[in-house]
Amino acid sequence: MRPAALLLFLLLSIAGRAQNPGTLAGTVRDRATQEALPGVSITLDGTPFGTATDAEGHYRLAGVPAGAYNLRATFVGYDALLRANISVSSGNVNTLTLELNKAAQALDEVTVTASRAIRVATAETPLSVQRLTTEEIKSNPGGNFDISRVVQSLPGVGGGGSGGTAGFRNDIIIRGGAPNENVYYLDGIEVPVINHFPTQGSAGGPAGILNVSFIEDVTLSSSAFQARYDNALSSVLQFRQREGNAERIQGNLRTSGTEVAATLEGPLTKNTTFLASARRSYLQVLFKLIDLPIRPDFYDFQFKTTTKISPKTTLTTLGLGAIDHFEIVPPKKSSPSKEFILRNNPTINQWNYTVGLNLRRLVENGYLNLALSRTQQYAAADQFQYGYTGQEAYRKLGARTHETENKLRADVNKRLGRWQYSYGVVGQLVHYDNNLTNRIRAEVREAGALVSPAVTVRFVTDLDFVRYGAFAQATRTFGADSRLTVSAGLRTDGTSALTEGYRLDRTLSPRGSVSYALRPTLNLNASIGRYYKIPPSTLLGFRDEAGNRPNASNRYIRADHYVAGLEYLPDAATRFTLEGFYKKYNNYPVSVRDGISLANLGGDFNAIGNEAVTSTGRGRAYGAEAFFQQKLSGKLFAIVSLTAFRSEFTGRDGIYKPTAWDTRFLGSALLGYQLGRQWELGAKYRVGGGGPYTPYDEAASRASYQAVGQGILDYSQLNTQRLRPFQQLDLRLDKKISLRRLSFDFYLDVQNALLAKPVSVPTYTFERLADNSGYATTDGQPLRPDGRNAVPILLPDSDALVVPTVGFIVEF
Repeated sequence: MRPAALLLFLLLSIAGRAQNPGTLAGTVRDRATQEALPGVSITLDGTPFGTATDAEGHYRLAGVPAGAYNLRATFVGYDALLRANISVSSGNVNTLTLELNKAAQALDEVTVTASRAIRVATAETPLSVQRLTTEEIKSNPGGNFDISRVVQSLPGVGGGGSGGTAGFRNDIIIRGGAPNENVYYLDGIEVPVINHFPTQGSAGGPAGILNVSFIEDVTLSSSAFQARYDNALSSVLQFRQREGNAERIQGNLRTSGTEVAATLEGPLTKNTTFLASARRSYLQVLFKLIDLPIRPDFYDFQFKTTTKISPKTTLTTLGLGAIDHFEIVPPKKSSPSKEFILRNNPTINQWNYTVGLNLRRLVENGYLNLALSRTQQYAAADQFQYGYTGQEAYRKLGARTHETENKLRADVNKRLGRWQYSYGVVGQLVHYDNNLTNRIRAEVREAGALVSPAVTVRFVTDLDFVRYGAFAQATRTFGADSRLTVSAGLRTDGTSALTEGYRLDRTLSPRGSVSYALRPTLNLNASIGRYYKIPPSTLLGFRDEAGNRPNASNRYIRADHYVAGLEYLPDAATRFTLEGFYKKYNNYPVSVRDGISLANLGGDFNAIGNEAVTSTGRGRAYGAEAFFQQKLSGKLFAIVSLTAFRSEFTGRDGIYKPTAWDTRFLGSALLGYQLGRQWELGAKYRVGGGGPYTPYDEAASRASYQAVGQGILDYSQLNTQRLRPFQQLDLRLDKKISLRRLSFDFYLDVQNALLAKPVSVPTYTFERLADNSGYATTDGQPLRPDGRNAVPILLPDSDALVVPTVGFIVEF
């Protein structure tokens, strides 16, 4: 018997005799004022375990048998809170911070208190909001502990093969909007990059950066954004990290077929706790073994400290960073033509980091926040003609990009009677530089004579600018039983990067929402809002041949959201939502070169925005979505979401045409079942409509292929063709074992269990000779400059791939 198998057999044998107890601890706060709440009742459903928070809001449940529980927090005058599927193990103390909302209904309505235990919505954001806990992220089938992939289970969220994106990417496409329309906040600090290998001008990539061991929960708002958040057109994702264990040093080690990650936490001083982690990927090893062409290789690091300076003042510091290398290697079984295409892909080297600190000071009836952060990104891309890597004469692409953001935000948050209000200001100093060499057309010769010269674009840009903004938001309940809640906010932003960026009247963004309790378990919600986003730095910094910035006269991109829906909460563990939405875009970037909206072009690994554009595009995205969530009840938990939508934008011609992510339909179903004895089985099924694409112009492609090295799209048929629908089934099996001060989680994760073929646009090329020494021709003669004797082919990406992963997590 192999050592690993013997170890597993012994552990399972020991686990069969007994499961050692664990500890659950944390703090309970008022969500609006951040004050600690003493006397809150904390219970674990179906068990005799319970306690109450002390004078500082702390609670501790010790001696709890290892397993999964539903934790409930109740307090007079506050909505009950349910945190489902909380894992208790003997290896780590599970630290969980709870935030309670002041009850909106009459205090004697027990039905209201019970049903609202699962509610995610807040007074400011009463609809279009979902939340995932750390256990839901960890156990997500096919998620591979990657938060960016896990959120794709939520309504209206495409990506990872659906929503018009490549299957190996984490682009988050929400309600028909672009990936760069989302903003991300980690404990109140904006984090522009949450994925490895991000696309310049966007945020997607093949693998997430954030360590799930740090995360307490993730909240996704796809509309009705609070006024405090700037630059969001499609969503705000808030990642709330837990605090490090204050009792002792503890940690975990996670390893699988794709990575190894280590996390350590504990007390640094009497008043300071820490969390720290490092992760190393060996995806490139796995993909080499299964003969997959992509070779992602990365490291990432993360830390958090929490210091209680005084009973009313808390200082939090955090940081995360990544080092990435990406290249494509032809599979052993690839055809000569496919090998030629793959060897012409760029090699990418990147790194990024974000560090920040947040000072929170409790004041009368509320708190003051002061946040300071710095983000820096570097990206290098190199592409050479086939077989000539490193030889400058054959360089097709060379790009070196730096971007740095320094951000300071101050805000005040208070509650007075039925009123809640907040206000604040923000300022940013941004640096961007880009050194680009891009050979658009290669030199073409026939019999030694020059037929067409090479065309190479070169530009160097260096741009420093400031951004600034201010906001205010107020919320109030009405009626004797507080059935009606109204919230309104106003925000404005400016920048020195645009010629008229100082015009704060052009970015006034009012927003309002209303929530009415039709019944104790049924809420009617609606919101309307105007939101603005500054164009990406790739657009702001682009320079023409004369060194001018043609995009400096552009405007902030605008989106108006109109949303209405129902939320039904039949019991403390079940939630239904039904919503309709309409988003209207203005000032969207349209390419000067071809008159096409950037939304209709999409983007994978190519930089978005290295060109001249005009702010003349319009767009619309509209649809309906349904969501059902059943928190752990007995042994079963489930999430089901369905979205039907349209996403269309205009270019220079003013005609609405489908965007790159207009798949029309998205569906997801996630089921989890507790088998007993700490075995858990999960399944996730995702389906999406076919994304639109533009066919090739065969005549132009044939004539230009030698010069441009790729097919020419027929933009007269922009996005008129559609791919076949997308589907994927992922499975996961977990077995948890708790020993004395040590616990294990062994898991088997299978992605694409149905062996569904990937969905992507075929690649235009010319057929190559068997030895790849040149092109095959119809007459046996050398390839003509106009390609008339070539053999054009379309290479599909049709190889179905199942990715099994076996791994374990040990907590100590």
